[in-house]
Amino acid sequence: MVRVFYFYTMKDFIIVGAGLAGISFAETAFLNNRSFTVISDNSQNSSYVAAGLYNPIVLKRFSLPQDAAIHLDYMLPFYERIQHRLNIKIDYSLPVYRKFASVEEQNNWFQAADKPALEPFLFPEILHKDFSGLPAPFGFGKVLHTGYVDTVVLLRSYKEYLKSLDCFEEEKFNYSELIIEHDYVSYKGVQARHIIFAEGFGIHSNPYFKYLPLDGTKGELLVIKAPKLDLDVAVNASIFILPVGKDIYKVGATYEWYDKTPTPTQAGKMELIEKLNELITCDYEILDHLAGIRPTVKDRKPLIGTHPEYKRVHLLNGLGTRGVMLGPSMANELYYSIISGEPVRREVGLQRFKLS
Repeated sequence: MVRVFYFYTMKDFIIVGAGLAGISFAETAFLNNRSFTVISDNSQNSSYVAAGLYNPIVLKRFSLPQDAAIHLDYMLPFYERIQHRLNIKIDYSLPVYRKFASVEEQNNWFQAADKPALEPFLFPEILHKDFSGLPAPFGFGKVLHTGYVDTVVLLRSYKEYLKSLDCFEEEKFNYSELIIEHDYVSYKGVQARHIIFAEGFGIHSNPYFKYLPLDGTKGELLVIKAPKLDLDVAVNASIFILPVGKDIYKVGATYEWYDKTPTPTQAGKMELIEKLNELITCDYEILDHLAGIRPTVKDRKPLIGTHPEYKRVHLLNGLGTRGVMLGPSMANELYYSIISGEPVRREVGLQRFKLS
């Protein structure tokens, strides 16, 4: 009788999800010479829909989110390494101009620019620049150290890169086939020391983490062509207008807290059109209308860490509207928490919510 023995190479990580969170963790594992397999069916599309703008300042309140400068400093070389290794262009440095609607908003800008934490990011003078098709009688405030990441090129290129390394499985993850042992996990014959769930809004189907209060916020945006707009900066007002080249602009975004479907709506489209028509005076053509569910949490903080009962099961989620900025540094923090056995900081960790 011939005995057949199957030998499985133990991976370091199984990563479920290939949006900004999943790709950030995969890249972090790669940079630390760790082995992994990524599993995704691309059912959660918010990373593809995202405009990809990064801006350290919350312009609605003229505030600096905690650790924003740290996230920005970590993010820039992170994407630069990916650009170099994959021979792609994804990171575009681009000023963000805050369009003022009144003298009061101008005064608020000056007050914010005087604050030590905000001073490095806010140009202290009002800019009066004439953009064709976009009148601004009260001028603009310029935000420094801003730009956008082409998330579509990033995610598609990185997925192909993972396929070339034979570490990507394009399929829907079946939770019932996950086996959790004391010192490893196993899924369809793939054994790994740890599993990372990075599914975005898909967390609501995850039996290990669906107790967490990730609400999700639907966002819609338009892609327009406006040859006479002639913008070379991103403009922030009641909505943003982001130039992406060849007279093409992304316009967004809406915030809907009740509709949890990733389907574009007529109501969302009309809201964006109405606000756009208040901003620009030139003609435009709508090329596309997109929607996705952002993985947002009520306290506006990420959800990262280790399951309270299963020490080989981990989560990277809740990046919200700042996935481009938060993804790399949050992946790094989770990685070192797993390797060291030390919990992540409470303000972003799972321990701030009880298992129910």
